[in-house]
Amino acid sequence: MIEVRNLTKTLVSGSQHLEILKGIDLTVKSGEVIAIEGPSGSGKSTLLGLLAGFDSPTRGSIRIDGEEITELDEDQLALLRGKKLGFVFQSYNLIPTLTAEENVSLPLELQGNSIRALDRARELLSAVGLENRLSHYPVQLSGGEQQRVALARAFACNPSILLADEPTGNLDSATGDIVLDLLLKLNRSQGATLVLVTHDPALSRLTNRTVHLHDGRIVDESA
Repeated sequence: MIEVRNLTKTLVSGSQHLEILKGIDLTVKSGEVIAIEGPSGSGKSTLLGLLAGFDSPTRGSIRIDGEEITELDEDQLALLRGKKLGFVFQSYNLIPTLTAEENVSLPLELQGNSIRALDRARELLSAVGLENRLSHYPVQLSGGEQQRVALARAFACNPSILLADEPTGNLDSATGDIVLDLLLKLNRSQGATLVLVTHDPALSRLTNRTVHLHDGRIVDESA
């Protein structure tokens, strides 16, 4: 489902060259749930952003479901994300002027599926326990509720791959546990491949495999 070969990302500022990723090789099978773990600055979020096509690598190959995404233009990447990829951000990234229901239905509407959009949004918001918060705006929701809306939105288009960047990082431990449990339950019900970035080693026991990143390199993998 995901194949990464010799992936390198270097940031250039004047005469300074900072290598964020240093030759990453990674394969994720269809339906697998993996955690990418490592300290701050190890390159976890950079790797996830490259997998999503939000940024381009300096060198290397990224294949999503057999398609080389480093050769795609922005329109093609947007189409790929709409069809195959869901993304959960640590900071929620909800649109403040839209209700919970509208935030979740938006990805489907952008695909031209407005008839199905509201029904799908209500179905997913019910699945995360927010059936009574459909018309609330993000500012009217707690952090945990906003992240649950973000989870529902990520699954709106039935992605085959879900990428989650520290999805519980801005939440207290109790709320984070609830959100993580919902994420894994939704993922199992949808059958998606899940790549979860975390700095919390405790989360690795909930996944099929943990990839340990340090200083831009994979230093270990454990089941």
